[in-house]
Amino acid sequence: MELDSSTDPIDLKVKELLKEVAVEYSPAFTELVDAAVSAVKDAIAKIPDDLQVTADLAPAFVRDVGADKVEFKFKKPTSINVGGSYATRCIAKPDMNIDLFVGLPKECFHEKDYLDHRYFAKRSLYLCTIKKYLKFSKSVSKVEWSFLQNEARKPVLVVHPAAKPVEVPGLIVRIIPTAKSLFNISKLNLNRSNIRALNQGTAQATPTYNTSILEDMFMENNVELLNKTLVGCKELREAVILLKVWARQRSSLYIHDCLNGFLISVIMSYLVSAGKVNNSLKAMQIFRITLDFIANSKLWKHGLFFQGEGENGILKEERTQYMNLFPVVICNVSAHFNLAFRISDNGFLELQDEAALTLKCMEKCKDVGFEEIFITKVDFPAKYDLCLRINLKENKEVSASGFCLDKECWRLYEQKMQSVLRQGLSDRAKIVRVAWKNTPTGYSIENGLSTLGPNAENKEEALKFRKFWGERAELRRFKDGTIAESTVWDCQPWTRHLIIKRIVEYVLTQHFSLSNENIVHYVDQLDFCLLHGVEDPMAFSGYLIRAFEVLSKRLRLIQDIPLKVSSVQPLDSAFRFTSVFPPEPHPLIAEKSELPRQVRQIPLCIQPLEVMIQLEGSGNWPMDDVAVEKTKTAFLLKIAESLQNSYRMTCSASEDDVDVLMSGFAFRLKILHERGLSLLKREIGSDQGKRASSVDKKLFIRGQHASMINGLQGRYQLYGPVVRLAKRWVASHLFSACLKEESVELLVAYLFLKPFPFTTPCSRITGFLRFLRLLSEYDWTFSPLVVDINNDLGPDDEKEINENFMTSRKIYDQNPLAVDPPMFIGTAYDKASEAWTRSSPNFLELKRLVAYARSSANLLTKLILHDQINTYRWECLFRTPLSNYDAIILLHRNKLPYPQHLLFPSEMNEGRNVALGSASKAFHPFMTSKDLKGSLEEIKNKLMVNFDPLQCFLKDLQREFPEIFKLWYDSLGGDAIGLTWERSGLKRARDEEGEGRSDPVDMLKTVSEVGKGFVRSVYFLKAPRLMN
Repeated sequence: MELDSSTDPIDLKVKELLKEVAVEYSPAFTELVDAAVSAVKDAIAKIPDDLQVTADLAPAFVRDVGADKVEFKFKKPTSINVGGSYATRCIAKPDMNIDLFVGLPKECFHEKDYLDHRYFAKRSLYLCTIKKYLKFSKSVSKVEWSFLQNEARKPVLVVHPAAKPVEVPGLIVRIIPTAKSLFNISKLNLNRSNIRALNQGTAQATPTYNTSILEDMFMENNVELLNKTLVGCKELREAVILLKVWARQRSSLYIHDCLNGFLISVIMSYLVSAGKVNNSLKAMQIFRITLDFIANSKLWKHGLFFQGEGENGILKEERTQYMNLFPVVICNVSAHFNLAFRISDNGFLELQDEAALTLKCMEKCKDVGFEEIFITKVDFPAKYDLCLRINLKENKEVSASGFCLDKECWRLYEQKMQSVLRQGLSDRAKIVRVAWKNTPTGYSIENGLSTLGPNAENKEEALKFRKFWGERAELRRFKDGTIAESTVWDCQPWTRHLIIKRIVEYVLTQHFSLSNENIVHYVDQLDFCLLHGVEDPMAFSGYLIRAFEVLSKRLRLIQDIPLKVSSVQPLDSAFRFTSVFPPEPHPLIAEKSELPRQVRQIPLCIQPLEVMIQLEGSGNWPMDDVAVEKTKTAFLLKIAESLQNSYRMTCSASEDDVDVLMSGFAFRLKILHERGLSLLKREIGSDQGKRASSVDKKLFIRGQHASMINGLQGRYQLYGPVVRLAKRWVASHLFSACLKEESVELLVAYLFLKPFPFTTPCSRITGFLRFLRLLSEYDWTFSPLVVDINNDLGPDDEKEINENFMTSRKIYDQNPLAVDPPMFIGTAYDKASEAWTRSSPNFLELKRLVAYARSSANLLTKLILHDQINTYRWECLFRTPLSNYDAIILLHRNKLPYPQHLLFPSEMNEGRNVALGSASKAFHPFMTSKDLKGSLEEIKNKLMVNFDPLQCFLKDLQREFPEIFKLWYDSLGGDAIGLTWERSGLKRARDEEGEGRSDPVDMLKTVSEVGKGFVRSVYFLKAPRLMN
């Protein structure tokens, strides 16, 4: 039984969307349009006939197109008709354009004005005359210039009516000249040369120029064709509107060399004429069929030729001619020209790619991808993996042959640059897009280290390769024995993402008159926040992995413990390449052969790396949780003793941990009790899970998470760098207490596993931008974020996650602040979102996090699209405004355990300084000459494993001032702590201790005392607002 459309959630969403974007052709609306059109008609009617029009009205335009003999006497238009989307009833808000076709009179033109841009010059001068008189009309507030499909030689007038009706915001009238029957069609066939400047020796055909004139001649006919198809069918019109919304959300499609509203309607008309869609289908069904046709139809290779009843088809020779001249052909027999003549090769490839991706999105995403298809903005910064801007302001090469030839000079330059970049990037780039002025150059990239050229035996191709690459080309023998031309781009592992930048700079300077200063890159603008000096600490990951492998092997070989070690698993994020600052090998606990370089300063503190081990099964474990933990400690002590005796490894033990110092690193061993293994088969809520201690639960979950993320990192090379940027951003804006690093890893994992409506990110900046947008745009209140890394979740699991989510939202209507957790992240190992987001972020923290993410995403988008390289502007992405807190605590930088991780030193220029503190002499992050005296063992004993004065200070404050204020800090090395008052805690303190002891300034002075020797200063910015 078929469901009623009103009960289908997808149909309801589509219906609501159409209600938002479609225009209701009510009497009130048509009256407003008629009034605006009448104002234009009245202004034109006042222009006197036989008014002399000369090139003086637009001298620069006439000069640039190279036209002469352009004077004429003005005559009234032959017709003024409304066309475009308004005529076909397919307007899609917010573009409220009313196209007004103004018929150019024959009396203003000579029969040979199709030559040498005379038609375009006179067309422009005719509009200049109209504009001059429109300015006198009281019904018009403003008249501006625009261009038809961004073609500079075809200006149009944009008229803003003086009346600004609330019902129709943004209503404008576009005056578009038409040239019906103006010239002999045979003079504009594809083979003719109508620009004499091109005929140097041999005549060069001008198919684009000729087609552009034919477009004006048959514009009104084309609108009549669309009217016949669309006006009588509501579903077809709705499908056109949906396609417009879809294309408009994709910045790279709705531009001059790809798609526009007219072509969408033309494609729809063709599908109707071919019987592929009809009135019985719903709008979404037509939408899907159209996308499938765009993405997969083989007809595009032969061109789309459709004809009316009684018309003869186009001859095969003519079809071949069209296909040889234009990448895409859509031809109406009665119109005698290619309607899609502006679509470029790359524009159409991208259109097909986006259509195919949308079809996949409809198949994979919930609600047939409604949000991803129609709501999510697919703009250049988020879509392309690499964007750059090329400054051609003073470059004379662009217009050396003239501004307008068969195509405009910048379009020819686009094509040349597109070709060079495509050849230079070869298979590293999936899509290369070059667009003049209004958009940046973009690439969808895949990294590589060398460009493989032709085989050495292929002399002709090898010569072409060497000519293209110049001095970079070299002959090399590869591992498989092949000898071929190639270019090699040597680099350090952490600079592989810069290979594309180097290739682009080389090929552009080699083949164009460009310097590196004219090429504005963005690919490396955020590297500063991940570097330690000039190196990325990820360079030391190889040492870490090798050290862990040695430790793992030695642990498994231990024989003198009751239960052997059965498995060893790393838990720290450094092992899965998502740590912002993985530890460097420490010189005092590393063999000389393991040291990567000479170390100038020896750190006093060592960051421990947690490793989980499991022992063989046994039934002799105690049942009491405390006894189990004591037994684990005994095992760890025995393991440490065995490692010391067998391998002379340095081990240190406490009641809770055993640290093994080897190969420059400190490994902290943890044991997962065998009863915790039952969690592998059942969830935490099971009986077995309830019997497992909380320590084992946490270890198990961390082990599951580490294993999954490690596997994901292996699948996506760029995953790690994107996570590191995201973690650095979270910490730099003092959200370390709100968003755990595992949560950040899952959020970024979601971007790679469910990238729709994009493809998987292949650059760190693109991935980072999408992370910020995910944080700021996701509907955290009403949607769980489900991260299925290994495709483990079946229908029952997804149902359970949704039920857990709905349970967590039951209290929302009564008290939104009490929703727990506000950020629900469901995984195969944590279906109730208990592991990482149960305690934080709370509702207010999430609200603040979303606001910061939105601001950063907007700034990053603006930097990529519009700004020149401004280092400070890029740094602002990671500079948090300290004025957004109620008080600020500044710390002594030289008392931080890892001062080299500090991104920007913090200073305060506002607020009241209520406390100053001098630095303690008891601690220094680097060893002094005094510390280095004595034997090596004595010096090793001075090392401080996992010492972090910031965490100690925060715990002291929370103990001293419970629930009085909220602390915001950067766990990665920040020197500032933000403080915001907790109203309920302050009110309780005032009631219990009186006004004097709850004074904010006194509290802040006490804060300074608690952190004596560590706190540099405390600033009071805002007093708390207490509720009576």
